[in-house]
Parts: sequence; structure tokens; C-alpha cells
Amino acid sequence: MPLNRDQIAQRIAQEIEDGFVVNLGIGIPTLVANFIPKTKSVMFQSENGLLGMGPFPLETEVDPDLINAGKQTVTAVPGASYFSSADSFAMIRGGHVDLTVLGAMEVDQDGSIANWMVPGKMVKGMGGAMDLVAGARRVIVAMQHTDKEGNSKLRTRCTLPLTGLRCIHRIVSDFGVLDVTPQGFVLREFAPDLTPEAVCRATEGRVQLAPDLKKMTV
Repeated sequence: MPLNRDQIAQRIAQEIEDGFVVNLGIGIPTLVANFIPKTKSVMFQSENGLLGMGPFPLETEVDPDLINAGKQTVTAVPGASYFSSADSFAMIRGGHVDLTVLGAMEVDQDGSIANWMVPGKMVKGMGGAMDLVAGARRVIVAMQHTDKEGNSKLRTRCTLPLTGLRCIHRIVSDFGVLDVTPQGFVLREFAPDLTPEAVCRATEGRVQLAPDLKKMTV
């Protein structure tokens, strides 16, 4: 079986180093904060103006005035700071975010991403995703590998409107961990209940197997 949402988030948490400033997008990425060990000092940044975002609160801890960019209630860790949205985007555009984790509808073998609009659907706009994929030092995508019909979301070329061009470094899907390289996707790890061959079959884009390919650990 492919991984579930919590397992994807848990695997991405392994990518986060002590002292990092990290921005988490809505959806699966918001779960990553729940899996950071207490031995690591990580400052999660929310583009609506919070640096030092903690895990989701218990019912007794909910503060309706403290929310993330997805309008979910969150907690703040000791040392957290609050600032305007303008300052937040200056932080992002200035390259002060070590890592951003966001979801996607499609990623292609060149590292381009589409994650904000499906043609024909009403949307309010791209939000901060364009700034995040352009300004963060490293970008990881958390996503489902296929759509509801079983079609690959890791494409040869994105078919949906782009958020960013050639900006994705790594993908952690429910099928495995893939890096984007000049030669296309490279499968680094595969889900424990799948095989590398199954991941390759589910990937439309060009994919190679890493020499040190291994099973994912979560």
C-alpha cells in the first residue's frame, strides 16, 4: 500500500535540519510540524506573519486569533514573533527561508510545478506559492503520486497552469522519494509495500533508479 498523509509528513520531517527556517504550505505540509523531535530547534514560518509556528493545538489550547496561512488554528513556540504580511514576504523573497514544503497537482521531470489552479474552477489567486518556490533555498513537494483515476501526477510536462519553472528539488509522495535532476526524476526511496518497478510504472516522466535506492523509513 502507498503511504498515508501522516507518513508522508513524517518522512519530510527527516529533511529538516536543526536551526532551519521552514515554510509549510496547506494540506499535507502542515502535518510536518507534528513530527519534529524536541531535540531540534526549527522555526516554522507562516506567510500571514508568524515565525515560530508550533504543532496543532489541543482543544484546550485553541486560540482563534492564532492561525496559519490555511486559516487553521496553530500554536506558537517560545521565541516566536509576529509581523506584517509585507515583512513576511520580504523574508521569503530575500532568501531567508531554508526550506519550503508545499503540495502540488503536478510536478514535471524538469522540476516545474503546478499547484494553484485547475482550468474552469473558480479560484481567488495563486497566493504566496509563486514567491515561495522562487525565494526558498530548497523546495520539497508533498503529494499523492497519482490522481483518483490512477493517472500520474509526476509528468513529462505539466499540463496545468504553472506556479514555478524548474524550481523543485525533491518530491515525497505516497509512492516514494524522488529527486529532480537534469536527467529527469531519480527514485531515491520507495514505499515499503511497493516495488521500484511499481513506482516507475506510476510515473509518467522519465525516471531513473538511484544507485543507493532503498525502502523509505517512517
